[in-house]
Amino acid sequence: MTISDFNRAVDLWADGLYRFVLKNISDSEKSKDIIQDCFEKMWIHRENIDAEKVKAYLFTAAHHTMIDVIRKEKHATSLDWKKVAEPSVNHGYSDLQEVLHKAVQRLPEMQRSVVMLRDYEGYSYREISEITGITEVQVKVYIYRARVFLKSYIGQIHSVV
Repeated sequence: MTISDFNRAVDLWADGLYRFVLKNISDSEKSKDIIQDCFEKMWIHRENIDAEKVKAYLFTAAHHTMIDVIRKEKHATSLDWKKVAEPSVNHGYSDLQEVLHKAVQRLPEMQRSVVMLRDYEGYSYREISEITGITEVQVKVYIYRARVFLKSYIGQIHSVV
């Protein structure tokens, strides 16, 4: 990979990576740090990266770095989240995007990642499998389970709007 390939990758994929990570962890500063780490890793390993596979490398690095951050935060907190009362959905609420965002944040980390890669970033099942390191069948299972959860969490569209 050349310097111009690296600069082109930053121009092409930085915004998409940021959206992907931000949708998963909902923290702007941590998202920026993760993206910066990914580009730093890519720069360090630029000699071994094919310019044709930069997008897959970046999203894979972002996914793994994000999972590491999420796991580190889980170990750092002493609060048992399973004992916290489940919030109820206000069905009279009119901001569907905010309701959807809250629902997505409630998904387990792997389901949230694959749904974000599929529905927000437009990756194929095969590409998601390569990025996450799980089988294509498991990707489909996680996406199905996530969509079932989202559907039940949000309820019927007319009750939300």
